[in-house]
Amino acid sequence: MKWLTKYSDQAYAFMRIMAGFMFSFHGVQKILGVLADFQPAVGSQLWIGGLIELLGGLAVMLGYQTRAAAFLCSGEMAVAYFQYHWKLQMGPNFFPAVNKGELAALYSFVFLYIATRGGVKWKLDKTN
Repeated sequence: MKWLTKYSDQAYAFMRIMAGFMFSFHGVQKILGVLADFQPAVGSQLWIGGLIELLGGLAVMLGYQTRAAAFLCSGEMAVAYFQYHWKLQMGPNFFPAVNKGELAALYSFVFLYIATRGGVKWKLDKTN
């Protein structure tokens, strides 16, 4: 499988683009109400989170200010995990399989990884 090494930058770019795209769609649901049963009130914590998801996801997807956008998105998902999944929904259950926080935990670490690497390839920024 060592032959795959030469494609690591392309695979990373695909991961960055897809993570940003999927994350931004969560923001589209919250901010624009597309394919959603619920829309949070403007200015609420959920609405601000949706704005971060929409704009941060687009920035990560396009490779614009990737490190800063990914760091912000990672932090938002850490807050989402600890505030909504671990504490509020299921009581003090830490494990993501129990508190339904798998996606928040995974997004948090994926975006933290993206924040450490930057855009790398197929990006709008000229620098890493």
